[in-house]
Amino acid sequence: MRLLQRLPSGTYELTYFDHDDPPPYAILSHTWEQGQEVSYQELNAGAGRDKTGFKKIRFCRERAAADKLQYFWVDTCCIDKTNIGELDTAINYMFRWYQRSSKCYVYLSDVSVGDHDPAAFPITWADAFRRSQWFRRRWTLQELMAPASVKFFSREGKRLGSKITLEQRIHDITRIPIDALRGQNLAEFSVEERMSWVASRVTTVNEDRAYCLLGIFGVFLPVIRGEGEEHAIRRLRKEIRDQQQELMTKQTSSGSHNTERLQTIRPSLVIPFRRDPDFVDRGTLLDELKEKCSAPASWLALVGVGGVGKSQLAIEHCYRMHETSSGMWVLWAHASSTARLEQSFHDIADRVKIEGRRESQVNIFKLVHDWMCNTDERWLLVLDNVDDAGFLFDAQATTSKIAAKPLHEYLPYYAHGCVIITTRNKEAALQLVEQRDIITLDLINALQAQTLLTKKLGVQAASSNAAELTALATILEHMPLALVQAAAYISQRAPLCSVAQYLDQFRKSERKRTSLLSYDKDHLRRDREAKNSIITTWQISFEYIQQTRPSAADLLSLISFFDRQGIPKNMLQTQAEHKEDKYNRKFNTTKADCSENDNNLQFECTDSDVENQSWNDSTDNFEDDDFDDDGDDEDDVDDTDFEDNDSKDDAFSKDITALRNFCFISISTNGTTFEMHALVQLSIRTWLAANGRLGRYRDQFINNLCEAFPTGQYENWTECQALFAHAKAATGHKLEGASSLVQWATLLYRAA
Repeated sequence: MRLLQRLPSGTYELTYFDHDDPPPYAILSHTWEQGQEVSYQELNAGAGRDKTGFKKIRFCRERAAADKLQYFWVDTCCIDKTNIGELDTAINYMFRWYQRSSKCYVYLSDVSVGDHDPAAFPITWADAFRRSQWFRRRWTLQELMAPASVKFFSREGKRLGSKITLEQRIHDITRIPIDALRGQNLAEFSVEERMSWVASRVTTVNEDRAYCLLGIFGVFLPVIRGEGEEHAIRRLRKEIRDQQQELMTKQTSSGSHNTERLQTIRPSLVIPFRRDPDFVDRGTLLDELKEKCSAPASWLALVGVGGVGKSQLAIEHCYRMHETSSGMWVLWAHASSTARLEQSFHDIADRVKIEGRRESQVNIFKLVHDWMCNTDERWLLVLDNVDDAGFLFDAQATTSKIAAKPLHEYLPYYAHGCVIITTRNKEAALQLVEQRDIITLDLINALQAQTLLTKKLGVQAASSNAAELTALATILEHMPLALVQAAAYISQRAPLCSVAQYLDQFRKSERKRTSLLSYDKDHLRRDREAKNSIITTWQISFEYIQQTRPSAADLLSLISFFDRQGIPKNMLQTQAEHKEDKYNRKFNTTKADCSENDNNLQFECTDSDVENQSWNDSTDNFEDDDFDDDGDDEDDVDDTDFEDNDSKDDAFSKDITALRNFCFISISTNGTTFEMHALVQLSIRTWLAANGRLGRYRDQFINNLCEAFPTGQYENWTECQALFAHAKAATGHKLEGASSLVQWATLLYRAA
């Protein structure tokens, strides 16, 4: 087949590929305008730019570029219609070309939206959409049914929606069953029903009324121009009957094997979690997830902070796919480690009944991989909790029964499959999927949070008023896991505990908030080996950052003391403290040791600096900081131990990126201030207190804020106002030591 290749210059050229092995490409669907389409010959000659068809080519090129696709296909110019053999091949392969496309763009030249936003004002185009000629042409039926991803655009090139979001409108116009629109195997619909889908559609050439159905019925026919509609339809029906007879013969001859296979395909949902009857829909997220999954060989990732509901969204999507897509295997694998992934693959092999699964030296990853590649059924695989993707790329991480080959090579990319990853770590996601295939989950909105609380509280919600539920949702920052755990806490203690009483307890003190948020009730839809308290959930991510980038953990520790919003960048760059801390940890410096001054490093130690640590810092790489070394003393610290080619700004940027990858912080549009969830701040401070690190970062916070807070002259009011919330946050911290108390008092005096 020929494809148009977009060149770096913005132009394009025709390229050739094998029918069965093309690169990812976009494809155009449209209705022809007589005399206005650009032909293959005109494109090669650089002609036809004044035709309206040229606008369609440019539109397809621009849309493909927006979807990061280098290749695209337009029927008017990618087929040489003067070549009879090529035209015959194109007619027989057309359905498959649309089916294998990554994106299909439907350009509706008779639907205009003007300057309106199509999403906000569907009334401006709904009637024109219903009357569009695109729904009246026979050839466009396969262009609707074959591709997994179909998007509709107006004459102005504005997106109207997709086959998924517009399915009810399309069903009302075409009367095609919604199950068929959703991708159900067309062979499951009778011949006459499929014939009825084109009964009211037209073609320009009579015999095309048969040829346009070849892909719908999965048959091939030689093209005979001039044979007429009646003869062509008769040949088509004969080919369909022959195909059905051949299929019945094969099924009969395969006997018991096929019977067993049909029996095993029925329980096609392999998920270790029940469906949540209290699931709260989160706007268009499920539609977006479904649309991305509909593309052939799709891989995508759900990314978000722990407890935001990634796995819950994936579970609901799995159950919906099971309901609407008969014959699809819906599979789930725990992917936090090699051992857990291996066990999940054993479970999948048992449920699917893959031959050879019980052999003693079986490579279960290869066995499941080969089944996924060779099965005729579609499948969906969820890899849950891939917070560290490193083990998938490390051949040494495999068990003794598995060949020393990176596990990611056993995760297939096949047209009939889809893989969904859930992870807290965007960096891990980017090791496996493209940026455009990441769906980031934010907190639910106020209405969704109140709805979730109402459902989870059940009868207890009736004894609470709307204001109390709103207050609870707000104080828990609309964090799904925190809301679910709070509801479980209240329900378990009812009638001794109500929403109002929970709120009173939560507001009493930070210690009480920590106690409530540490509640660890088993969750039916969370991994049983995972921690269920929201506090512990975030601390696990924090400890991972400590191990992989300690300087980022230092930074997050400091940020946890500020007010949650408007945290200034210039108050966070505390490189000297990082150096001191790393020097102590590197050489196991004790309080007695650091009473002596080094030529290059002079400092005093406090009790909080030398308390026992659990940071595993003996293997620090010191990638963020440099120590000065005069090179004169052979006992001095070797520069190579602290080699870092990054500037301080680069190191700081990498720390910020690490924290943003875990969704711990967000950054303002101008890049000068940060935000952090208040509950996450509480979680980090709780960990610091439990590990004897609280005093160090609290004192550093007071020191930084005191140095930055200006005096109260009029010209400083704007800056004082920007920092006032942080000064107010400082009043809630108890300090020890004369120096810290002096700084604290100075800060309060300036802020007064």
